[in-house]
Amino acid sequence: MSCALHVSDEVRALAPGFGYLAVEAHGLTNGPSDDAGSALLDEATRRLAARLDGRAPQDDPHLAAWRAAYTAFGSKPSRTRNSAEALARRALADGGLPRINRLVDLYNAISVAHLIPVGGEDLDRIQGGMRLVRATGEEPFATAAGGAEVIEHPDAGEVVWCDEEGVTCRRWNWRQGVRTRLTEDSVSALFLLERMAPMPLDALSAAGAELAEALHKACPDARIEIGEIWSQ
Repeated sequence: MSCALHVSDEVRALAPGFGYLAVEAHGLTNGPSDDAGSALLDEATRRLAARLDGRAPQDDPHLAAWRAAYTAFGSKPSRTRNSAEALARRALADGGLPRINRLVDLYNAISVAHLIPVGGEDLDRIQGGMRLVRATGEEPFATAAGGAEVIEHPDAGEVVWCDEEGVTCRRWNWRQGVRTRLTEDSVSALFLLERMAPMPLDALSAAGAELAEALHKACPDARIEIGEIWSQ
């Protein structure tokens, strides 16, 4: 893997059930949302509904574990939901899932189908490696407000992904920054699939394999590498 990833001791102590799988892809061709991506999202919604069988997303054991992790670092999980729960709720709502672009639609479909947080970063915009840490509160976070880019700062103690330039994702996987997000011009990407116990590691591996297969189908000439699972 070309992008080094590190989980701090503070985060390890906070959530001993945490693990992740990284998938790198180079030579991608992104673009506007298309029918293939919409079909993936629709199928993911059907799989989600079958899995939940009438339950609310937060009642799934995996999402309940994420809520507990959010509470542990001082975030209110009903106000700032982890990305998998937020997407699941949108999938089951009347408006359905948003269409963003081909690559984002693809990894959102994996997130919803497997009920797991999945993020996508533009590798060409990441500065140095990426670290999962508890923030000091001084780190810059580039986001958008009112159509303009603004700089915010995380709360002290908040769990964030960051690189050498600043925060790339706040509250673990709640909100991605605009600096490293995948755009229609992105050609290289790092996808992060994150789990909490009790999600089995082989289920995490299966989600990564499905993501890689979907990327191969969407971008046949891309070079895709699945990393080893990191877990405590």
